[in-house]
Amino acid sequence: MFEKVLIANRGEIALRVIRTCRELGLRTVAVHSEIDTEALHTRLADEAICIGPAEPSRSYLHIPAIIAAAEITGADAVHPGYGFLSENPEFAETCAQCGLEFIGPLPEQMRLWGDKVSARAMAKSLGLPTLDGTELIEDVEDAVRKAEGLGFPVLLKASGGGGGRGMHVVHSKEGLRAVFETARAESRAAFGNDALYFEKFLERPRHIEFQILGDKQGNIHVLGERECSIQRRHQKILEEAPSVALTDEMRRDMSVTVRRAMAEAGYLSAGTLEFLLDERGELTFLEMNPRIQVEHPVTELVMGIDLINEQIRIADGQPLELPAQPLTPRGHAIECRINAEDPDTFAPSPGVITELHMAGGTGVRVDSGVYGGGRVPPHYDPLVAKLIVHAPTRVQAIAKMRRALSETIIGGIRTNIPLHQRILEHPAFEEGRISTKFLDELHPERMLTAPVRH
Repeated sequence: MFEKVLIANRGEIALRVIRTCRELGLRTVAVHSEIDTEALHTRLADEAICIGPAEPSRSYLHIPAIIAAAEITGADAVHPGYGFLSENPEFAETCAQCGLEFIGPLPEQMRLWGDKVSARAMAKSLGLPTLDGTELIEDVEDAVRKAEGLGFPVLLKASGGGGGRGMHVVHSKEGLRAVFETARAESRAAFGNDALYFEKFLERPRHIEFQILGDKQGNIHVLGERECSIQRRHQKILEEAPSVALTDEMRRDMSVTVRRAMAEAGYLSAGTLEFLLDERGELTFLEMNPRIQVEHPVTELVMGIDLINEQIRIADGQPLELPAQPLTPRGHAIECRINAEDPDTFAPSPGVITELHMAGGTGVRVDSGVYGGGRVPPHYDPLVAKLIVHAPTRVQAIAKMRRALSETIIGGIRTNIPLHQRILEHPAFEEGRISTKFLDELHPERMLTAPVRH
């Protein structure tokens, strides 16, 4: 196995990779921007090297600086984490050209699945159920024709996009004309690609995703599903595994379909296939993320597997050592993303953490990159910690998460902990009656202002 891994990322995911590397006896290199000099991942790695100013484009997204850091420190492998360069095929190719093992999928797989239109076409050819949609849109008049052919309402999406950016729900051709150029500009700014397309819009779907692993020997494992329906502006807030919406038969059938499709595609490393579950109980393909996901810990807890460990072993050419039969989830896990933001307005809240006490106890896990006295800079994602719990049942997991949230103290900045507490107290959440519209439609005034029981 390679001996030294450079983590081309920051925050909690950098620490997550460092921990597994240390357990495997691998040395680690942390890269950091000037403002992250005292960040926790730089303290816990074996080596740390500055790669540029705070702006991501001049540090964490600057490929030459990261490659130079790997060469200077003698790293022989690179783990990209999630975000930043994790889905950048040019970065993966550059690593290979410089003799560095990229711990992730192949560049051609990133290109295929990164473009949403080609991904939809590939998913359909592999036998995955897909939403009705269109090819790329040429101009606003072509957009009107395609939307009318598909039938309003439609979802206007960026072909190179993700995370909800450049995405607009359109209910009429007048509304489409009004928003088309804005969506194109958003897509160009966010992804360097202004290509747009349509998908049929579902009013109240659930967001279900399946975790996969593929090795260099052609083995594919499907490690169950995650429920990611609690979202704000298409950004996930709370995730759980397994989903209460799937029957054992649905889970088994979709796992077989996903495994067959990804084996035919020859997929390598960790990846996630995302689906929408409509009100009729039908799953349709949304997108594929060729990387590790933020919410991967809930799968790890219910499946008893270290996904980062498996990624590293796969990159080293080792076969998966998972059972031939599908793994069955054990118990229930919930993850709350704790962000540095106002829980009512969602305005960012960067600053110095003056007080910090994270929850503990049986079945409680904290993945975080912050510490007391450390700074949360305004330049990056506001995620400061992931609080994850595991219990025998969903009811017990909810109770455990309520307890864990109530004893989590983060001073000096505002966080969305109160919002998580309101979600967990909501009767509809307790009963599993959720969708991607949960925060918008289920008593939004209560979600933002109601007192929380402790």
